[in-house]
Amino acid sequence: MVPLFYANQNLDTIYTKIYVGGLPWKTRNEGLRSFFERFEEIIDVNVICNRETGRSEGYGFVTFRDAESATRACEIPNPTIDGREAKCKLAYLGARV
Repeated sequence: MVPLFYANQNLDTIYTKIYVGGLPWKTRNEGLRSFFERFEEIIDVNVICNRETGRSEGYGFVTFRDAESATRACEIPNPTIDGREAKCKLAYLGARV
């Protein structure tokens, strides 16, 4: 089943999904959403956590409704999220950058 927010959208997130690394262990979805909601509408947030311990792995993803918002979010060189300097880039770039 497709989540409601994707129901009438193109599922291609190549220019709308960003990777955020260097997150503090305490950061959860709500904290990541709170930081990035200034860049307009977010359709998904996911902080990656260890399945066994529930502890954050120190990175996550934010998917915006439009590419312009994702680009603006990545223009902050070293955003401070929950008291720690993080890094962000478009997720599709992966290890290539």
